[in-house]
Order: sequence, then C-alpha cells, then structure tokens
Amino acid sequence: MLARVSQLFKSVLGAAVLSCLMVVNADALVRIKDIAELRGIRDNQLVGYGLVIGLNGTGDTMRNSPFTEQSLQSMLERMGVNVRESQLRAQNVAAVVVTAELPPFVGNGSRIDISLGSLGDASSLRGGMLLVTPLMGADGNVYAVAQGSVSVSGFNAEGDAETLTQGVPTSGMIANGALIERVLPDYFSNLQKLVFELKNPDFKTAVRVADAINAFTTTRYGRKLAKENDYRSIEVQRPNGLSAVRFISQIESLLVQPDTPARVVVDERTGTVVIGQNVTISTVAVTHGNLTVRVSEQPEVSQPNPFAEQGETVVVPRTEIEATEEDGQLQIVGGTDLQTLVNGLNRIGLKPSGIIAILQAIKRAGALQATLVVK
Repeated sequence: MLARVSQLFKSVLGAAVLSCLMVVNADALVRIKDIAELRGIRDNQLVGYGLVIGLNGTGDTMRNSPFTEQSLQSMLERMGVNVRESQLRAQNVAAVVVTAELPPFVGNGSRIDISLGSLGDASSLRGGMLLVTPLMGADGNVYAVAQGSVSVSGFNAEGDAETLTQGVPTSGMIANGALIERVLPDYFSNLQKLVFELKNPDFKTAVRVADAINAFTTTRYGRKLAKENDYRSIEVQRPNGLSAVRFISQIESLLVQPDTPARVVVDERTGTVVIGQNVTISTVAVTHGNLTVRVSEQPEVSQPNPFAEQGETVVVPRTEIEATEEDGQLQIVGGTDLQTLVNGLNRIGLKPSGIIAILQAIKRAGALQATLVVK
C-alpha cells in the first residue's frame, strides 16, 4: 500500500514539474503550422491583358500607345462595330495588365482579388471599369475571368504651373474581381506521404519537428510516422483509414522550439540593427570617438580710403577651420547572452551609425561569433 502511494506521489510530482517547465518555456514554443508549410499546397500566378474604360480624360494616348487602339478596334469588331478605317482618338481607355493568385483547393464560381497596372501612358485609372479579361496560368489555360470597377488609392492633380501626385494612380485593384472558371487537379487526397518544409531551414529544428511528430504518433497510433529528410523537409506517413485533412490538423497544432542561427542584420540606409538571440561577442575593448571638422567662409570687402587717388574695391577671402574631437572612452564589451551584449553596447552610449561601425570592426577582429549581414 505504501509503495503504491509513493509511486502515485512520484507520478503526480513529475507531472507538476513537467507542467512548470512547459509554462516557463511557453514563450519559446511555436506551432508546427507557423514554422513549416506542406509541400504542394501553394498559390499559382495568373496574368491577363485587358482594357479599362470610363476614364475622365486620363487614358492612353492612341498615338503613343498603338496597342490600346488595336485592342479597342478588335473588341468593337467582335461586337459588330466596324472601325478599321477610322482613327480612334478616345482618351477614356487604358490598356492594363491584370495579375492574380489562384489559391489551392478553390472551386468553380469562387471569387479572388485582382491587381492591375497601366501599360501605356495613362495618367490615372481612377473611376475606370475593367472589361472582361481572361486570366491565364503558366500553362496557357484560362483559369479565371476578371471584370469590375477599379479601386485606386493614389491621385494625380495638375495645372498649368504645378502638378501634385500622391501614391500611384496608374495601378489599382478590384476586390473579388475575378471568377474561377477552371480548377487545378486534386492530388492532395491521394497522398500517402506528407512532406513539411521549414520556412527557416535548420538541421536542429528539423530534428525537433520530427521528434515532436513521432512522440505524438507513438502515443496516438502506436508507431513513429515522421522522418527528417534534410535540413529543410520532414516526411510524414499518413495512418491508414484517416483523412489527410484530419491528420494534418493534428500535426500542425504540435508545439516545437525552433533553433535560430547566430546572426546580426545591419541596414546602413535606415540605421537598423537586429541582433539574434544566440549572438555572442568575445571579450574585447572598444573605443569610439567622433571627429568633426567645420570649414566656414566669411569673405570681407576691402575698399580704398575715401581720399585715395587710386584703388578699387575687392573681396578678400576669409576662411575659418575648426576641428573638434569627442572623448572616446575605452569600454570592455563581451557577453554570452543577448542581454549582456546589449547592455555592453548601450554602456558606450552610441548612435545606430556608431553601433554599426563597431559591429563591423568587431567582426573584422574575429570577436563577433555570428554571421554579419550588411544591407
């Protein structure tokens, strides 16, 4: 009896300790669906050529955009209007390129958003309406048909002496502007092996994902079903008698702690510095001082005396040069974790440009134990 109570106490204590550890590391754990994608589940690009009509004099100039005139003539001829012998001078029509993304598992009759941009010299697409435009895939087949009123966020206003433009008035979008007319073949339901691909490939993360899936499938289905192929992909077998959708929904909710590489990303244009969690710096001594040189020109005018018989007024140059250098204190920077490293850099009291220069110098000295990415 005492042995049974002792065993029960140990099991409860172990569960409590495990629960505490999970709470401590809850912020570091992420779902598999947030760090990996299923291979084969992706969007497809669609593109088409069409005409936007109804513009308020901001359309293409037929002389500068002959393809717009040819497209307008072809459309009118298909409608029974013969305009081959006439010169079209309309300025309310613009040729556009329409793009869209075909989502996976979309059905006939569904609607998707489309984007469009001017192809000619139109100044604005505001107030226009896109005529029926077939959207084709890379294989040349038509998968959707687009039509609707164009929504433009930018505007263009001009006068005789000034022009004001905000945003891009020659591009716009149509929400739910295309109807799906053809669907892609469904290979998903017949897949026996599912392959998850990591968004940030890493060997350790791939092993952790495979271990988390195997731990779940061993408890639920009695055997391991996952195997890491490489540092990017993990192959998972689907249990017999279980739909792929239901099995993936179980897999994607599992929690994994991804491993991140030691990396420092520097954007010199904006002065942005991003330091990863695993970045460390070997102990080094750093000093940083700014030298400022100021050159100012203050020319003076030299004139002859009031009663002088000869002489002329001349400009005499006068240049002042001043050089100042701020004190640079030698500081020791080094740390085994991110917080210590940040505290060491903040102790020097530098601007972003100074921090970027120091990080580059530390990297050249071999003390930055991370990959430095400069953009």
